[in-house]
Amino acid sequence: MQRLSNKQKLWLTIIIAGIALILQYGFHYPLLAQIIVTIAGAIVALTMLVGMVKTLRSGKYGVDLLAILAVVATLAVGEYWAAMVILVMLTGGDALEDYAAKKANTELKALLDNSPRFAHVVTPDGSKDVPVNDVPVSAKIIVKPGELVPIDGLIIKGTGEFDESSLTGEARPVAKTVGDTVMSGSINGDEAITLTVTKLAKDSQYQQLVKLVQEAEQTPAHFVRLADRYAVPFTVVAILISLLAWWLSKDPRRFAEVLVVASPCPLILAAPVAMVSGMSRASRNGIVVKTGSVLEKLAGARTGAFDKTGTITNGHLTVAQILPAGTITKERLLHLAASAEQDSSHILARSLLAYASQHNISLAAVSGLTEETGKGITAMIEGHQVKVGKRQFVAPQNQQAALDTTAIYVSVDGNYYGAIAFTDHVRPEAAQTMAKLKAAGVTNLIMLTGDQRAIAQQVAKAVGISTVKADLLPQDKIAALQSIPQSEHPVFMVGDGVNDAPSLATADVGIAMGAHGSTAASETADVVILKDDLAKVAKAVTISQDTLRIAKQAVLIGIAICTVLMLIASTGVIPAFVGAMLQEVIDTVSILWALKARQLHN
Repeated sequence: MQRLSNKQKLWLTIIIAGIALILQYGFHYPLLAQIIVTIAGAIVALTMLVGMVKTLRSGKYGVDLLAILAVVATLAVGEYWAAMVILVMLTGGDALEDYAAKKANTELKALLDNSPRFAHVVTPDGSKDVPVNDVPVSAKIIVKPGELVPIDGLIIKGTGEFDESSLTGEARPVAKTVGDTVMSGSINGDEAITLTVTKLAKDSQYQQLVKLVQEAEQTPAHFVRLADRYAVPFTVVAILISLLAWWLSKDPRRFAEVLVVASPCPLILAAPVAMVSGMSRASRNGIVVKTGSVLEKLAGARTGAFDKTGTITNGHLTVAQILPAGTITKERLLHLAASAEQDSSHILARSLLAYASQHNISLAAVSGLTEETGKGITAMIEGHQVKVGKRQFVAPQNQQAALDTTAIYVSVDGNYYGAIAFTDHVRPEAAQTMAKLKAAGVTNLIMLTGDQRAIAQQVAKAVGISTVKADLLPQDKIAALQSIPQSEHPVFMVGDGVNDAPSLATADVGIAMGAHGSTAASETADVVILKDDLAKVAKAVTISQDTLRIAKQAVLIGIAICTVLMLIASTGVIPAFVGAMLQEVIDTVSILWALKARQLHN
């Protein structure tokens, strides 16, 4: 039976029960019915025993021992119908857990069914439908009214409103015009538009969400069983009550009758159902949680670490000043810097290119491009070596060039050419988000940024973060996370860029601002925020805490009812078969309570 799915095990158990019923009550062969049930029970108990041994070897304790003892005890005393009920509940519980896992992120799974397969590619003769995976970057595509945008792109013709609710959770349509980016998965409004493709289909926003949902389908089946932390004391209490009832009554049936009502089905089911419900609630709020165990970690988070640019600030930097050195013109400085940065996905690069486009600055061809993460870019432009990036990388000897603001510096063939300063703005929701996190128990808030300390401290003070670590390279961020004392764990890290991906993987929980963030960050993260809204981080923590609270309540309610029934059963007033049926009542109560995690108000 190990090779069968849990659903198949359930149907097989029901079929065996049906055959046994027919043999006993249809053909009056009770002995044959008992033999069939006993064999089936022995097989299930054996497979559970193997699973329990594996669990013990991993250093964990489960609640399967009680189920095994209940099956064996009822079979040993001839209560084979009670054993059959327990078997149906056990296999049914596993099948229900699988079903519940597949329902995780229900609101996002519609993406899988609606995934676009073709794009209307512009040709000299009009347009041609091409499979989305075959559409190259820079191709021009047409999106007709009411259609799903198949690939990320930049509008070059037309204006309209786009429904991004399946991506961000925001119901209000977003107005877009020439020069704006459009995410795949958005639904076009009433006007046809023409896009220039900016990403391959596999890297586009829509396909990334589809991939996240597929990952959630593949890996959620074995949630951390919250009941396991109560397994040892509950098992000990159940066995002691059973043995005491047997010793006082001198009747081995009493041992079986107590263990039947101690069967841990509701405990096994309650936590997974609550976790799936919490994941579904998160999905409704535009938050993708990849596994159920992430909710448990996030619920207990003590430390929150944040990148600055694009995370605490809105990332929509604008060019504030162009500061050429010597006789260099502003246009020349901007031309070289924008040319070097034209293939970069960094926030500063996006802002610089937008500014250059607005001022009709042409871009030169680039060759020999190399990038040193966290430092800058070196490229050959028009026969000259151009460096763009931090001052220490571009002009380490030029102390006078240092600016007390976010800036990039430019040198040509080793000669300092000037700097371009940017202005960024703190997200309006940032301060309130930090306050909510502190109220939720995340008392240790840290900013980890590659920006200058003076700028970082100014931003941190504005939003309520007391600890600032600035001028960090990606490896420095990892070291900073690893240095956090164990007493301040679990730790979550929030970021949105390529250089944040290692930090997100290092933290106990990585949270990616996925609306405009990099693919690498979203793939590395445990949680992806689909809407460009920092407040969703606090929402994710709140949902996690609500989910864990309800899961605990459901488990403890199951334990309490089981304990009361065990005490009653120890007196002999509950036959084994009736006790097995009462388990269905406990199952129902625990599951209904666990489902509250999904029904809470957003």
